[in-house]
Amino acid sequence: MRIFSYHLATTTPATSLRVFARPPCGGRIAGLHHAECMSAMKLGAPILSPARLQLRKLAVFACWEEESALDEFLENSELGRILSTGWHLRLELLRRWGRFPEFDDPPAEPDELDASHPVVAVTVARLKLPQVLRFTRWGRPVEEQVRDHPETTLALAAFRPPRTFSTFSIWKSQQAMTAMVHGRGEGPGARRHAEAMVERTRQDFHRQFTTLRFRARSEQGEWLGRGGFVPNG
Repeated sequence: MRIFSYHLATTTPATSLRVFARPPCGGRIAGLHHAECMSAMKLGAPILSPARLQLRKLAVFACWEEESALDEFLENSELGRILSTGWHLRLELLRRWGRFPEFDDPPAEPDELDASHPVVAVTVARLKLPQVLRFTRWGRPVEEQVRDHPETTLALAAFRPPRTFSTFSIWKSQQAMTAMVHGRGEGPGARRHAEAMVERTRQDFHRQFTTLRFRARSEQGEWLGRGGFVPNG
C-alpha cells in the first residue's frame, strides 16, 4: 500500500544544500515514488529573517510504494540515517485537491475521517517567480493564522529556492481545520485563509499546487526536544 512520510531533522547547511542539489529519486532509492527536500521555516516570519531559510533544519516530504521501502531507506542510506535521528510521521492519504504531477496518485476512493479525529494537512507548490511578492503579501497573514491557531499542535512551512514552497500542519480535529479553511470563526483574522483563496482564484500564485489531507499512521522520534504531536483520535 502506498504511503507518505514527512520528516524533520537537524543537520548542517552543507548537507541540506547537497540534498537540494541531488535529491533522492526512485531511480536510486527502491520503492520511492517522489520526494521533496526543503529547508524548514517558521510560519509568519519576516521575509528578511534567518527564520525564513533555516538550512540546519531539513524537511523531507515523500511518497513510497510501501512502508517497507521507507524502513529500508531509513536504515541503509546516508540521507535516511540523517533523517532517522529526527522526527517523522507516516501518513495515509485521505483526499487531494489541486494538481502536482509528482503527487497526483489519489486513493481509489476518497476516504472519510470522523470530523472529531486528528488530521494532517500538507500543501506543496511551485510558485510563479513574478508572483512571489504578491504570494508573500497574501500568504504571511495565513501563515500566522495557522501558526497561532489553538487547534494546531505543530505547524511550519518549508522552502527550497527558488520556487518550491510547502506547509505542514497537524490539527486536533478535521472540523477545526475545515472551519479555518472556510473562514468560520471569530476575530478579525478568521477569514484570512478564505480571502487568500479568493485572491488566488482571481490570479494564481502558482505554476503547480496541491493540498493533501492525511490520517497519521504512526509518529516516530522527536523534533526540537518534543514528540507526541498527533493527538489520540
